[in-house]
Amino acid sequence: MNQKNIVVWDLICYIVFPLVVWNFIRDDIGDYYAMLLSSVPGIIYTFIRFKAVKKVQFFGIFMLANLVVGTLFDVLAGSAIQLLWNRVYFALLGGGIFLGSMLIRKPIALYLMLDVMEMQGQNRKGLKAKFMQKKVFFVFQLITFVFVFRELVFAGWKAWLVTQYGIEAFDQALVLRQVMSWVLTGVTVIGYVYVFKLLQMTPPTNENTKYST
Repeated sequence: MNQKNIVVWDLICYIVFPLVVWNFIRDDIGDYYAMLLSSVPGIIYTFIRFKAVKKVQFFGIFMLANLVVGTLFDVLAGSAIQLLWNRVYFALLGGGIFLGSMLIRKPIALYLMLDVMEMQGQNRKGLKAKFMQKKVFFVFQLITFVFVFRELVFAGWKAWLVTQYGIEAFDQALVLRQVMSWVLTGVTVIGYVYVFKLLQMTPPTNENTKYST
C-alpha cells in the first residue's frame, strides 16, 4: 500500500464512512450507536495495518494498544455525549504518554523509527546508538513533542466543540482530527528527513513511516 492509497483509505475509513453514517443512519439507530458504527471501518483498517507490521515489536504493540484502548473508551461510554468526552480524555491520555516518554528520555518517535528501519534491514542496536547522539536525540524529542501538541490541541478544541454544540460536534471533530493528523504527519516527516540528513543516511521508503494515532 503506497502513500496515495493510505490517504484514500484514511479518507474513506476516518471521514467519508463516519459522515455518511452520522448524517443518514443516526435517525434510525440513534446517536450513540451511529458513533460506534462509524468507527468500525477505522478499527478494521488499523487492525489490517497492524497485521502488516506485527513482526515489528514496538510499532505493532503501539498500534494495537492504541486501537484496543480507543475502542474500549468508546464502548464503555454508554451515551453519545459521553463518547465524545471520552475521546477528549483519550487524546489527553495519548498526549500524556508521549510527554512521559520525553521526560524519561525514551521518546516514542525514536522507537517507532527504529522499528521502521529494522524492517528495512538495518541493525537495530547499531542504529539506536546513532539515534542516541545528542543532536539527533534532541530532534527525536522535538518530533515526539509534535505528537504531544497534536493530542493536546485536539483535546482542547474538541472539548470546546462539545461544550458549544453537544453531540453535533461529532462530525466537526472527525474532520478536525484527520486534517490535524495529515498536517502534523508532514511536520514529523520533515523531522525524520532531517535526522537522516544529520546521519548522512537514506530515509526509509516504507509506508509505515506515516503514523496515525
